[in-house]
Amino acid sequence: MDFLTDISMWVGLLTLVILEIVLGVDNLIFITILADKLPKKQRERACIIGLTFALIMRVGLLSLISWLATLTHPLCRIFSFLFSGRDLILLFGGIFLLFKATTELHQQLEHKSHNHSSHRGYASFWVVIIQIVVFDAIFSIDAVITAVGTVENLIVMVLSVVIATILMVLLSRVLINFISNHQTVVVLCLSFLLIIGLSLIAEGIGFYIPKGYLYVAIGFSVLIELFNQIAHCNFIKNQSTTSMRERTAEAIMRLMGGDNMTERSPIAEKCSVVSVSETHFAEEERHMITGVLSLASRTLRSIMTPRNKISWLDAQKPVQELYSILMNTPHNMFPVCDGELDQLIGIVRAKDLMAAISLGEQVAQFAADSAPVVVPETLDVLNLLRELRRAKGSMVIVSNEFGIIQGLITPLDVLEAIAGEFPDEDETPEIESINNGTGWLAKGGMDLHALQQALQTYDLVHRCDDHIVSLAGLLLSRCDHIPKEGDILIINTWKFIIRKMIEYRIELVEIERFINNNKPN
Repeated sequence: MDFLTDISMWVGLLTLVILEIVLGVDNLIFITILADKLPKKQRERACIIGLTFALIMRVGLLSLISWLATLTHPLCRIFSFLFSGRDLILLFGGIFLLFKATTELHQQLEHKSHNHSSHRGYASFWVVIIQIVVFDAIFSIDAVITAVGTVENLIVMVLSVVIATILMVLLSRVLINFISNHQTVVVLCLSFLLIIGLSLIAEGIGFYIPKGYLYVAIGFSVLIELFNQIAHCNFIKNQSTTSMRERTAEAIMRLMGGDNMTERSPIAEKCSVVSVSETHFAEEERHMITGVLSLASRTLRSIMTPRNKISWLDAQKPVQELYSILMNTPHNMFPVCDGELDQLIGIVRAKDLMAAISLGEQVAQFAADSAPVVVPETLDVLNLLRELRRAKGSMVIVSNEFGIIQGLITPLDVLEAIAGEFPDEDETPEIESINNGTGWLAKGGMDLHALQQALQTYDLVHRCDDHIVSLAGLLLSRCDHIPKEGDILIINTWKFIIRKMIEYRIELVEIERFINNNKPN
């Protein structure tokens, strides 16, 4: 046990452990790449079994030091080259390593072996294990010869091999996870195996390449790849000015076939996983999903029933007139006001108010028992849902900062924002196809979001125009005067013709695709 106090033995052990780890890294990389062909649950077990075989072979070969020494004696001559047993093993191993690394690299570049779909075919467990054993034998020869040339004590050799193998077993899980999550690293590792295969062939025919040169080249490549990974992470984190939610929404919209979007972030381009010409959703599904994804970014003004379309009851009018309105209007909920819309009293159900009138109750007194829920027009749509629940699903009134009612919103309005318009009995469609499908006739108050879906375009509104919610608002923002019937406005690739005006309000607009290459100013 005197060697325990021998400092030179400990220095030799430490040096040999480091050398064995360095020499075993290429073996570990190749085992990891082979294990990646197996199902996820079997990869770690394959690595452990492969490294265990490597340990057994290296310890076994160390016990046959005298036989290893004979492997360096010349066995045959081919042309002017003398080949020993070790040379033939290295030559065979280098050729096989080149072949295997080249085929794996081809599969990686063709994107065949790492298709993580449910239909991915996995290799047989024991076929992979046999390949690992073959390469363990090739790499073990080099590692054992290095151990024999470094120290003379057999116990130190065995200890160094055991310690190095245990350390590589501990590193195998980290390496497997890293390579599985970074497929570009696999290509880099296969390139390393090509370099190692070439060095084995060169050493087998007598041209020794110092290992330091190889490891410097590999280390430099790893450093460059590290910088590349850091740059990629920083690009993902810092280069986008849009939120994660918006980038995700844009990627999903392209997945649905929304290839007309003109404003895309660089990150959203990277997130696209299919061709924009490839769609996986039916038209109605695309409209609904787009409606859900864009709901949070919409304003209350874009989904509410505007002030000029509100059907309301005046408590000052005769009961018979109110009863007639209730009978002839298809709505079942009404705001009750005192003389004018801004003097709001309450919200009533038509059938309840009719029953109260028949019992002789006062309209204003009955409506006062159902206080309205009023929200500011600056409220976002997601928080509006909470207010609709507080209103027990009836309706909420939208008011501006001056206390003037701007519109009202019901659960149906939110549903229409997602699934499209559901016209009432007294309403006509907001947009109709005309001229055999080559044009459209749309109402001026039509929601821009619904208009863009109907026209299958996303180039009408820019991000700076998020305050515009209707077709009429869009057209007014593009001219410096109140338009007249027959006026024509050109916006990008679309021509808008004013067909009907009611006083100062744009009522009907004809829409056509603008095909003239010379756009008017």
